[in-house]
Amino acid sequence: MSSIQLRHKDIEPLLIVYNISVSKQDQLELRNEKVLYINHQPAFFYYENKLAPTLHYLLKHSTLLKKIVVDMGAVKFVVSGADIMRPGIVEMESEISTGDFVVVVDVNSKKPLAVGIALFGSAEMQDMKTGKVVKNIHYVGDDVWKSKK
Repeated sequence: MSSIQLRHKDIEPLLIVYNISVSKQDQLELRNEKVLYINHQPAFFYYENKLAPTLHYLLKHSTLLKKIVVDMGAVKFVVSGADIMRPGIVEMESEISTGDFVVVVDVNSKKPLAVGIALFGSAEMQDMKTGKVVKNIHYVGDDVWKSKK
């Protein structure tokens, strides 16, 4: 497992979009050229040269991304890496734009199941009845999830 120590001044500008700051005292480490650890915890991962929060980080910072809520029938597919289809969505936050990172949660516990990229804005999604609306890029059980071990 390759590991690179990072300086806070190199990472801080990338985290500004999430309104998060890191200090000189925080230990920052990039593992496997993909997962950013903050103080030994997997916090963010790189997806197409952008940092997205991990599900582990979202468990503690639930308001970081806009939410899309899926019914319980969709859960087994989402945690297997499937993209999110419009019929499985029961509610969504407004002001989601195309290309935004979103967190997918289940209707019962509201626990994060996946991080995805919105393929449409929330207004467009509301009008849709079928089709793929969120690309799944990180889910419970994938390599990023397992990096906590």
